[in-house]
Amino acid sequence: MIAFKTQGVLDFFPENKTKKHFKQEEVLAKKVCLITTNCDLHSYYRWFLKTRFNLFLNPPLRGTHVTIINDIIRNNDLYKSIANKYQGNKIDFYYEIEPRSNSEHWWLRAFCPQAESIREEVGISRIPYFTFHLTLGVVNEKNVEHSKYILDCCKRFHLISNTPRKELEDHIILT
Repeated sequence: MIAFKTQGVLDFFPENKTKKHFKQEEVLAKKVCLITTNCDLHSYYRWFLKTRFNLFLNPPLRGTHVTIINDIIRNNDLYKSIANKYQGNKIDFYYEIEPRSNSEHWWLRAFCPQAESIREEVGISRIPYFTFHLTLGVVNEKNVEHSKYILDCCKRFHLISNTPRKELEDHIILT
């Protein structure tokens, strides 16, 4: 499996983009931290899926990014301390080149050992529930059946593999 190495910037205080984000932060003490990039990688993959398969994806609200924290954090003081320590720092991460999907969402698998350590520092598990990933986009309700069909075809004809997630060490890293 091939993975590319790239770099982003840690953002512990991303702008709330929806009412849901605001409510989760206020009511649930849910915190979010992203690795943001200034690239349009998600746009390239969305263009490819549209051109090759006529599959239109709505772009991610926050552009090309990897979410490293999207959890309820009870110790707000600890979170603020760690956020202030790392806010704005550059961070290396890795992503696989093969798109993945559950037919509604499309993404690339991502890896970031340093982000795992930051999660642990905050007091949460090293690996998030939805593992690290770079979101490419989401289909709207009109395209869900078409997306399911495309995903099924891609798997059937081995355009997308069904291989389980492998450790970063098992990848060929390209920089």
